[in-house]
Order: sequence, then C-alpha cells, then structure tokens
Amino acid sequence: MLPSHLWYVSYGSNMSRRRLGCYLAGGTPPGSMRTYAGARDRTMPTADHAVTLPGSLYFAGESRTWGGGVAFYDHDSPGETAGRAYLLTIGQFVDVANQEMHRPADPDDPLEEVLLTGLPGERHQAGPGHYETLVRVGEHEGLPMLTFTAPHGMYAVPHTAPRPAYLAMLAEGLREAHDWDEERIEGYFEARSVQDQPIR
Repeated sequence: MLPSHLWYVSYGSNMSRRRLGCYLAGGTPPGSMRTYAGARDRTMPTADHAVTLPGSLYFAGESRTWGGGVAFYDHDSPGETAGRAYLLTIGQFVDVANQEMHRPADPDDPLEEVLLTGLPGERHQAGPGHYETLVRVGEHEGLPMLTFTAPHGMYAVPHTAPRPAYLAMLAEGLREAHDWDEERIEGYFEARSVQDQPIR
C-alpha cells in the first residue's frame, strides 16, 4: 500500500503552527501582506516534532508576502539548521508548496502523483521557482521527511536581510518546537544574517 502521508519539514516561518495554519485553513499571518486561501484538506497536523537538519539556512530574495529576505535551505553546505516536521497528507503538502509559489491548489498537480509513487532520489525539481525543489532530508516512523527550497545553493545568490515580522514568525516556531529562549534565537539569526558571501 502506498503511503498517504509524509513529514513536511519547515525551517522558516512555517515552524510557527499558526503560520502553517494559514496555509491549511486559510487566513493572514500577523505582519504579512498576504491572505492565504488554504488547502483542500484544512485539517491541522496530528503530530509534529523538532528536527535539526544538516546544512545551512540563509536569507535571500525579496518576499512579496513579508518584504525583505526569506529563508532558504542549502542541504549541501556545512552547518546545522533548526526545523519542525509536521505530519501532513501528500495532498496538503502539495497545496502548501503551491501557495508558497503563489499558485492555487490543483487536484491534478503532477507533483502529487510523484509523491504518491515515491520521490525519485533524494531531490526532485518540480519547477524553476524558489520553493519548487524538493529535498528528502530523512525518514521518521517509516515515512519520508521532505522540505522544499531553491534550486541553487547559498553561494549562488546575494543574501538579503529579513524583515522583523518575518523573523518574529521564525522565532515563534523556534520557541514552540525547540523551546529556545530569546538569547539563543537571537544568536541563531545573527549567525545567519547578511554577510559578504562570494557568488560562485
């Protein structure tokens, strides 16, 4: 029997449960300039847990939702990235990914079939967009753990500073999932702030 669920691993603002809730049930996150339509299945996750991923978090681009840079994950660079894994249906995961790319939910999205039959390899590029590259980052309780990020690495683009409202959502998720205090959260952000990164 093919699995119907997977673990969606967030390393950005979706670490906040109420932020993820806007992707699933619809709504406007605090400080956001965008209202989300929500997923076809609006059920909140029945399980979640903290994870630490191998690889680096960096901020780049200019968000249409928050302004300023947004979080991306480079699985191939040294470092550690804090995250939160949510148990979602495959359909919910696809709907979250579509909303990340400012597209409506699509029951005929080919990505859903790819995930239902098993992700081919550790990485799958569903499209050219910022969050259309899927990376398998592990397995938990027999189900794959997947995240999405940009197709390029952290040294391929200039880094940009995130806005306070966006960082506040990340901080909320780090407190909820990892039980970090403000000092540790501030240090985590400072270590990943805008630097003179060489573009390779």
